[in-house]
Amino acid sequence: MQDSQFVMLLWFVGVLAEAMTGALAAGRKRMDLFGVMIVGCATAIGGGTLRDILLGNYPLIWVEHSHYLLAIILASLLPVLIAPLMRYLTTLFLTIDALGLAVFSVIGAQKTLALGFSPSVAIVMGVITGVFGGVIRDVLCNEIPLIFHKELYGIVSIVTASCYVILQMADTSAWISLGVSLWLGFSLRLLAIRFRWSAPTFYYFDKAQ
Repeated sequence: MQDSQFVMLLWFVGVLAEAMTGALAAGRKRMDLFGVMIVGCATAIGGGTLRDILLGNYPLIWVEHSHYLLAIILASLLPVLIAPLMRYLTTLFLTIDALGLAVFSVIGAQKTLALGFSPSVAIVMGVITGVFGGVIRDVLCNEIPLIFHKELYGIVSIVTASCYVILQMADTSAWISLGVSLWLGFSLRLLAIRFRWSAPTFYYFDKAQ
């Protein structure tokens, strides 16, 4: 299997898993089925869509391949059907979410480099691809985005995308760049969850108020 095919397979698994996590977030807010589908789709493809719009990269993948969108919608509705079982799958979804973060961060950087943009832009687009689906999800659910206040998430995406770009700039083989970056991002995210690592927070209280 070529590296591009492998990444595409990981991407597809990632978007389906993210669609389900988005649907669960919508369920916690007691949204109707339309809301579940919208939040699920936004979580799954929001980051990649924003990246391609910013880069002027058209057609968008889910527009060019409409069956992907159908699969994402179905994945968004799956938690509705298996809701009683979801509490037993928490660890599985956290693991897949960690993998999805690493995969999306690498794919974002990879596609940006392939379009001829600079390494710094590739890192930024890797982060946008990795985390902004979750940001959109949390905004739609009226929550403070996860990346701004809990375990390391955005920083993991930065490290993952940076690792991939640096390895590619050093003319490392595609498989090594992909494998090392995915392993680093996946491991770092799982460690952050396990040990509750988080970035320093800023709290400002204006006594005058």
